[in-house]
Amino acid sequence: MVRFISSNKTLKLRSEILRNNIPLANCILPTDKIEGAFHLGCFVEDQLVSIASFFPKNYQGKSTSGYQLRGMATATEFARNGYGAELIDFAISQLTATNAAYLWCNARSSAVEFYNKKGFELASTEFEIEGVGPHYEMILNLKKI
Repeated sequence: MVRFISSNKTLKLRSEILRNNIPLANCILPTDKIEGAFHLGCFVEDQLVSIASFFPKNYQGKSTSGYQLRGMATATEFARNGYGAELIDFAISQLTATNAAYLWCNARSSAVEFYNKKGFELASTEFEIEGVGPHYEMILNLKKI
């Protein structure tokens, strides 16, 4: 089941899955509390197993209403069971209801196939995020959904 959560509830999975167990305080994103930001969690029997954060931010060169996905993670023992897809589907419903034009992200290279299956398209060549690894920019046009 997907539901809205506080940004603080994302920190444990961000640390464990995305940041090699760094202190939770170092997993706070500068965009966590900006106006329009929201955080989603997917729960299995009241256990938070997958998270994602979304905030208004236009992609470079686009002036329409865009959102960026950041900090998406699924607990290792629950990976590849569709929980991340549930989060994306829920977010798409929310964003299309608010007339967002597109959703974009810096996708880890290892996750490109997942995002492709959800309809995202590559928007860049591969680049490195220091301390995190190789990524691609990807965009999902919400107006065609």
